[in-house]
Amino acid sequence: MAKLIILPAIDLRAGKCVRLQQGDYNQETIYSDSPATQAKEWEDNGAEYIHLVDLDGAKNGAPANLEAVRAITDAVTTPCELGGGIRTIKDAEAVFAAGVDRIILGTIACKNPELVNLMIEKFGAEKIVIGIDAKDGKAAIAGWLNDTGLDAFKLAEDFAKKGVKRFIYTDISTDGMLTGPNLEAQAELCGRVPGCAIIASGGVSEASDIAKLANLNKSNLEGVIVGKALYDGKTTLKELLKQCK
Repeated sequence: MAKLIILPAIDLRAGKCVRLQQGDYNQETIYSDSPATQAKEWEDNGAEYIHLVDLDGAKNGAPANLEAVRAITDAVTTPCELGGGIRTIKDAEAVFAAGVDRIILGTIACKNPELVNLMIEKFGAEKIVIGIDAKDGKAAIAGWLNDTGLDAFKLAEDFAKKGVKRFIYTDISTDGMLTGPNLEAQAELCGRVPGCAIIASGGVSEASDIAKLANLNKSNLEGVIVGKALYDGKTTLKELLKQCK
């Protein structure tokens, strides 16, 4: 199995680096007024990829923190991915123009699957990631505010057939709770789309959680997104990187 990649997360709201508990916009913690400085810190500590989320964009339906995104991509050479509010080709073009390496589609993937096809045709499959945020196996959209009722794993299978090569699977019930990742759900998704790369998100609380994910022995588990555990000092990026195989 290839070595796992750790993707430190930077969640953007009103130009600041924040975290929400289980996606609740009323439960916000501000960690930094300078996301670019935070990104440089992750790079200096060995990050190979940085995960960015435009929380305002996810909620309002259009990218809203592109100035902060551009500041980040100007500050680091580490590639970044961005999700949140990308609903049109024009949105995607604006995000790529801000220096992002690849984009994450969530809400629009559920609402308008054909647009995903157009995105892949225009930008290439490697530039498109489908973000599946799920609770109890059902996909949620619009910054986790709306439950679609769609089976998350079936959704992934459908998109894999359309040419999608990479998925981020976020388990909402564990995100930001520091209770450990949902290993069963991550393993299930890996098994359902064996030809696609999977990035796990949600629940990492300590370095041993990375070892547990690595021990799933799923060759297509590519990386793990970590946020709150890093910001709250439960672990360090260097500790997490040591657990990657």
